[in-house]
Amino acid sequence: MIDLTPLDVRKKKGDFRKVVRGYDAGSVDDYLDTVAQRFEELVRENAGLSVRVEGMAESIAAYRDRERAMNEALVSAQQLREEMREQAAREADLVLREARAEADRIVGEARRQATMAAETLRRLQGQRVRFLRLFRALVERQLTEIEQEEERTSAVGRGDEDPEAQGH
Repeated sequence: MIDLTPLDVRKKKGDFRKVVRGYDAGSVDDYLDTVAQRFEELVRENAGLSVRVEGMAESIAAYRDRERAMNEALVSAQQLREEMREQAAREADLVLREARAEADRIVGEARRQATMAAETLRRLQGQRVRFLRLFRALVERQLTEIEQEEERTSAVGRGDEDPEAQGH
């Protein structure tokens, strides 16, 4: 393709040979002026469109950069959400394990205290039984002594033998 400018068209006016029965030179020159003028308009329009295309290409590039940034942000947000979910699950698991350990400790302590209380109760019941046995023995001795004293008193009142001799 030949590079042709409006100036090339305007300069071409005088380059054509004149022939006898050829085209009207005035009409050709007018036509060449019209072509050159239209050509200038098209060149200006093309330059303007090129600027617009360049601007749109820059806008598209900027939009693509924004889209890429948004996609990266979305991926980061999704990763962060997943990490937070995993962290929350780990923390919940830790809290649950700590709670179970605390519950086991409390139950163990309660069992230990229950065992101690049962042992204390068993000891107290044994002491009670021993006390009652000793108390019964004491009361029985006292009753025996009371009975003996009653017998001595009643023997003295009847005038029987020496109360000391009867007791031994």
